[in-house]
Amino acid sequence: MNKEDYFIKHISCKKDNFIGDDGVVIGNYVYSMDAFCQDVHFKLEWLSLKQIAIKSMLVNISDAIAMNSKPKYALISISIPKSFGKKDIKNLTKGFKKVAKKFKIKIIGGDTIASDKLDISITIISKTKNPIFRKGIKSDDLLCYTGSLGESKRDLDRLFSGKSISKKSKFIEPKLKDKFFYKISPYINAALDISDGLFFELERLSKINNIGFEFFHKIPKNIGCSGEEYEILFAFDKRYLDKIKKIAKKTLTPITIFAKATKGTYMCECKHHHF
Repeated sequence: MNKEDYFIKHISCKKDNFIGDDGVVIGNYVYSMDAFCQDVHFKLEWLSLKQIAIKSMLVNISDAIAMNSKPKYALISISIPKSFGKKDIKNLTKGFKKVAKKFKIKIIGGDTIASDKLDISITIISKTKNPIFRKGIKSDDLLCYTGSLGESKRDLDRLFSGKSISKKSKFIEPKLKDKFFYKISPYINAALDISDGLFFELERLSKINNIGFEFFHKIPKNIGCSGEEYEILFAFDKRYLDKIKKIAKKTLTPITIFAKATKGTYMCECKHHHF
C-alpha cells in the first residue's frame, strides 16, 4: 500500500479537491510546500549546512516553476538540533538567503523549534497568470524531460557506500530550468517536476489523464527510477516541436523527447520509497 496516496485520499476535500499537483492554485497565486528532513532526505555528513539550506529552498521552488508560477514569498519552519551553535545557524541562513536573492523571493516568516534532528519545511507562495497542471495531456501528445537523468541515484548510491561525490552534483544542488520552462509554457499541456523518478511521475500522469505511453526507446531502470532529479517532465502537441527545440537551443537546455501519449495505462516498475 502506498501510504502517501492513502493519506492524501483521506484528507482531500471531495467538493473542492485542491490536492494532486505540485502546488495549489488559488486565484493568481500558487502555494507549494515540501519537507526536507535529516536522515530521510539527507545526512549531516553528506552536505554542509549551507548546502542543506540551499537544496531545501530549490526543491520547493522547483514545484512552483513546474506550475508556471514565479516565486514571490517563502515561509520557513525549521527544527534546530540543540547541539547547533550560532555559527551553524548562520550557515543555514546564508543558504536560505542566497537562493532567496537569486530568485527574488522575500522570506516573510515561519517557525522554529528545538529538536534532536534538523528538519526543514518551506512554503513557497508564487504568482501565475497561466498555471500548468498535471492534467491536460491529449492523445498523441509528446512527452519530454529536461536535462539528463540518473545522476542523483548514482551519487546517492556512492554516498551510501562511503564514497565522495562532486560538489557540482545535482544531488547536492538541483539545476532548475526556470528560464526555459517559462518560455515554453504557452505550448505545454501538462507538467510536473521529477522528484520521485521519471517512472513514478509517468504513473501519476497516467492515472490523472487516463492515458498510457508509447516509448520511442527503452529507458534503463537506473535512469527511470532515479529520484530527486528536479528536472521537468512535460507534454505538448507535436505541432509545437520546432518551437520548443528552438527555445531549448537558445536557453542551452538539453531535452529528451522519449514517448507519446496513447490509450491505456502505465504502472511504475520502481520500488516505492514513500513510507
